[in-house]
Amino acid sequence: MNIPIEVKKIVSILENKDFQAFVVGGCVRDLLLGIEPNDWDVTTNANPKELEKIFPKSFNVNKFGTVTVLTASKKDNLKEIEITTFRTEEKYTDKRHPDKVKWAKTIEQDLGRRDFTVNAIALKIPNPKSRTNSKFKIQNSKFILIDPFNGQKDLEDKLIRAVGKPEERFQEDALRLMRAIRFATVLDFNIEKQTLSAIKKNTGLLEFISKERIRDEFLKIVMSDNPAKGVELLRETGLLKYIVPELLEGYQVGQNKHHIYEVYEHGIRSLQFGAKENFNKYVRIAALFHDIGKPRAKEGQGADSTFYNHEVIGAKMTAKILERLKFPKKDIEKIVRLVRYHLFYYNVGEVQESSVRRLLAKVGPENFEELVQLRTCDRIGSGCPKAMPYKLRHFQYVAERLALSPIDTTTLKVGGDDIMEILKIEPGQKIGKILAVLLGEVLDEPKNNKKTYLKKRIKGMGGLSEKELEQLAKGAKEKREEIVTKRDEMTKKKYWVS
Repeated sequence: MNIPIEVKKIVSILENKDFQAFVVGGCVRDLLLGIEPNDWDVTTNANPKELEKIFPKSFNVNKFGTVTVLTASKKDNLKEIEITTFRTEEKYTDKRHPDKVKWAKTIEQDLGRRDFTVNAIALKIPNPKSRTNSKFKIQNSKFILIDPFNGQKDLEDKLIRAVGKPEERFQEDALRLMRAIRFATVLDFNIEKQTLSAIKKNTGLLEFISKERIRDEFLKIVMSDNPAKGVELLRETGLLKYIVPELLEGYQVGQNKHHIYEVYEHGIRSLQFGAKENFNKYVRIAALFHDIGKPRAKEGQGADSTFYNHEVIGAKMTAKILERLKFPKKDIEKIVRLVRYHLFYYNVGEVQESSVRRLLAKVGPENFEELVQLRTCDRIGSGCPKAMPYKLRHFQYVAERLALSPIDTTTLKVGGDDIMEILKIEPGQKIGKILAVLLGEVLDEPKNNKKTYLKKRIKGMGGLSEKELEQLAKGAKEKREEIVTKRDEMTKKKYWVS
């Protein structure tokens, strides 16, 4: 895996000015794991004022010594590269940001302030003038890793371990509590024993962190490949009660004969299937929350217990949760709608098309696909062997057919009033026949659906006899029926229904 030329160039410029420069942090971790980094960070002993002189296109110099340098790269993750001066940090009154930073002299001092050992590894790129530099790869032996906290060993052992004393790291920045869970989830690592113990001991620190920051970390966990592991880690450590305590209401709450899993486990299993199918964030969050109202709706015990209106209760709870976590309004509306209508009922030959139309109107045609995806998550999370049984595929077929644009005269750019005005005639069968003929012509050539063209054709049909108009209308109707039938067959084939 190559080190991008943009990164090598920045390092080269700094070294040519007699400064030290290292690639550092998550990008080094990802390189060692064989993962393409999402972003790149450089650290140096040059201070921010010196960096501004060296990189005149730098901007956004923050109080912690980070300078963002603009590059000419066409890749989004390389258009801006952050350079941070070696530093140490003192006291975190707000449990998030250091009250004061001091410039450090060595890379080892800088690495000592970082969160986890796997993120506290620096890489020194070979001399840019070296003949091997243009083909420099992470596998080459022509580089040096600075790893004072044995991060490479923890990568090999798949461990998330805090740098230094875990409690001090979490006291400094409480967001690290969630970052530990997120890294363990995304990388599929375990959390080292003392680090895990410190997380459990300091969960209350999460109250110092803004809801927006918590939301972002929570969403990264949900959007990982193994979100069930992440949510369960949040529960086991005690962090979940500070994020979505409502989920805990379903822990060890039994269901009825239609479910083999308890409410909480059903939710995280549904979420995991959403990840397996690579569904979007709306479906995944709805999958986790869709039955969140069940504990409050439950009546009775055992196999015959009921949960009437749990979808309504759950939708209201979901809205409050997402509002509390500062999700965008449009996201809240979409997810709440999915939770509210996830329990839709459909049986082939039993549910009328009018019922499907009403459901589409409530859910919104634009949310239809996600609603079906949510149902598949619900089914697999309940222990059902099939995500898409015949009746669900048939529901998709009916809903899509109803949602498709109608093939009738309402799609024309002219109507009966135009015909009566142009031909100076009264309402009657002739108007319907002319509209049918116009529709047939537009089906043949869609670009003809323009007022100027259609009005010209109406004038041209004014002198036709009843018989001639009848024949033209008959041919147009046959064409329409042929297209409707063909489109219906294609939709049936798409969903494997008969």
